[in-house]
Order: sequence, then C-alpha cells, then structure tokens
Amino acid sequence: MAQASPSYLFTSESVTEGHPDKVCDQISDAILDAILAKEIELAEAGYVAPNGQPADPSQFRCACETLTSTGLVVVTGEIRTQAYVDVQEIVRGVLDDIGYNRAKYGFDASTCGIMNAIHEQSPDIALGVDTSFEAQHGLDGSDPYDLTGAGDQGMMFGYACNETSTLMPMPIYLAHRLSERLTEVRKDGTLPYLRPDGKTQVSVRYVEGKPVAVEQVVVSTQHADDVETEALRADIVKHVIRPVFAAEGVELASDAGIHINPTGRFVVGGPMGDAGLTGRKIIVDTYGGMGRHGGGAFSGKDCTKVDRSAAYAARWVAKNVVAAGLADRCEVQVAYAIGMAHPVSVMVETFGTNAVPVADIESAVTSVFDLRPGAIIDELDLRRPIYRKTAAYGHFGRELPEFTWERTDKVDQLRAACGL
Repeated sequence: MAQASPSYLFTSESVTEGHPDKVCDQISDAILDAILAKEIELAEAGYVAPNGQPADPSQFRCACETLTSTGLVVVTGEIRTQAYVDVQEIVRGVLDDIGYNRAKYGFDASTCGIMNAIHEQSPDIALGVDTSFEAQHGLDGSDPYDLTGAGDQGMMFGYACNETSTLMPMPIYLAHRLSERLTEVRKDGTLPYLRPDGKTQVSVRYVEGKPVAVEQVVVSTQHADDVETEALRADIVKHVIRPVFAAEGVELASDAGIHINPTGRFVVGGPMGDAGLTGRKIIVDTYGGMGRHGGGAFSGKDCTKVDRSAAYAARWVAKNVVAAGLADRCEVQVAYAIGMAHPVSVMVETFGTNAVPVADIESAVTSVFDLRPGAIIDELDLRRPIYRKTAAYGHFGRELPEFTWERTDKVDQLRAACGL
C-alpha cells in the first residue's frame, strides 16, 4: 500500500457487540457453534442416521446469515447437518447475553419475533468440497489433503505489522480495545446507564510509516434517556478512554481531539435504530482498512469455506513472517478455485520493509505453510465450536487459546528457510 506522504493520519473504527451488524454476526456464529458441538457429540456417541450415514463433523457444512430490525430476527442460509438445535433458543440466548433483554432498550430477547428460513446446502457446491477436482481427476495421489476442495473461489488476505504487541495495526487495535472497554463498564455496573450499541474510532499520526501519536478519538455509545450529555462525556473519558490508553502504554497527543457522542444524544440504538446484517463489518473484523480485504465475510461459515479458514491462515502466515523479523509489515494473498484443493496463487508483499529478498520470503512461505483447505483445518484445529467469540472485537490480534491463527509457531522454520 503506497503512502501519499511521509506524514499522514490513518483511521480505523470498531463497534461493540451490541451494534446491529455485530448482533447478526454473533447469532450466525452461535448457530454454527451449536450445530458443530452437536455434530461432535453425535460422532463421539457413534450415532448413525436413518439413511445409514454415521455422524461425521467433517461432513458438516454451514453458511448461516442473519438479519435483524425492530422487534425481528430473520435467520437464513444453507446448512448440511445430522444434528438438531433450537434456533430460536440460540437467538434469544445471544440477545440476552449481549444485553438486549428489556423493551426500553429498544429490543427484547424474550419477545422479539424470530423467523427461521434455513435450508440445505446446494449439492453442486457440496460436490467439489466433498471430493476435490484433484481427487475427481486422479491427481490426488495418496495425500488426504488433496481430497478436500475449496468451498468457493476467491482471494483472501492476511496482514501483520510490528506496531503493537499482537502485530496488528495500531488504529484498529486501539479501536477494538475501546469497544471492549465500553462493554465492560456497561456490564460490570461502572456505567450502568450505557446500552449495548456503540462505535469507536481512532486516528493515528504516522511519520515515515511509523505510528507516532494518537490525534483523534471518537466514541459513540447508546445510553439511557435521562443521562446528561456532559456527565456521559466525562465518564467515558475517565472510565473508558484513559484506562485503555494507559493499559496499552499509548499517549494521546497533547492537542488530541476527543469526540464523544458528537450529536449529543444516542438513546435509540441497536436493531431498533438501524437494521443489522451478517457480514457487513468485514473491515472491522480484519485490519481496519490497513490491509486489503478479499470481500468475503467470516461469520456463519464453517471451516471448509475459504473465505474464513484461508483468511485465518493468511493472518497466521503474515504474523509469523513479521515475528520472524523477515519484514516490519507483511500482507499475504492466497486465492482458490471452487472445488480445487491447491491454491491458484500465493503472494507476499512487504511494502519495502523486508530484511531479506521478498522472493526468498515467498519461497519460504510456500515451503513452510500448507495452504490447502484440509491442511489449514487440521493445522489450526478449526473443527471446534469457537466461532462466536470471534464475532465481536476482531478476528485478529486477540491472543486467546481458541485463536490458533495468532500463534507464531513457524518463526524458526521461516528463518531457516531464508538462510537465517
């Protein structure tokens, strides 16, 4: 990504778990998790369906989409499973956990309408995933990873840089931490008048490609009707902004602009204030615009969908490249054809920050990482019900046990492959 000048501002935003689009992402991933957990349970119990097919989580397919508006949740998409889960119960549980559990908040988990329009996956899509192009044409040899084809065509990007401890860009990293803190002070009672919906935004000054100061912070948070704007603004600075920047060891510029609820009022929010849709916050989900995005959303999709699994793998690759000291910034693109196991292309971009030739890094990446879908699924252990946790506050830069793509476990192999 070429920069316009030696000094520039870069801005990224985040949203809280109560934002209507993020509500939908969490519902879609909660349904995915519930079915996957049930599939695993059935397989461990030795369940065999009436058609003679044994339960097998590797045959589970899910592309679940959610829409929400005032008083209504619509769940749709394509799912192939032998398991049964109560979709209504899952939806109401997610809404209640987020905090939409009183009518005066504009949305009530116990009374909202829920429409279930889920149907079965297309057999045409299933054909290429269940038996890859390589396998169908006798090109698979004895390697089991050649048997699983990509669930769709497309290109996926991963990105990492050495601006923060988690190797994420500073603007999106700080915006996520502010959103998390907004939710924390709402749920722990520090600021009980806050409501679930909220957005944050951070603008960082870069000089010669390095972050030097935070110059603008924007926080918009839903709140109770009887709260005075000035009191709310003082509380957000004291209990949200200052603690986050102190914990991260980042100082605001002395003349930084802090904008809290700029309109002065944010009472109507959540699905009552704006319709929500799965997959509409993909830049929030990834790198805040600092790295490119292939266009595919993550939430609601099982791990055979390369929109999700290959994007996770690309982040894993890029993070290991930076952690290995091969570059200060790294963007990885991987592309697939539907039904084919092997990627059609792999690209590494270091933006001139590489410590060894880019060709050597790209060669090391292709030798160290197996980017076939089946290999990604096994290496990152993606057939686990871990996905709802990813659906708010970013899929990347959160070093949690479930987030296996955040590991820097290939550093030594990459360095060795580059002759270091």
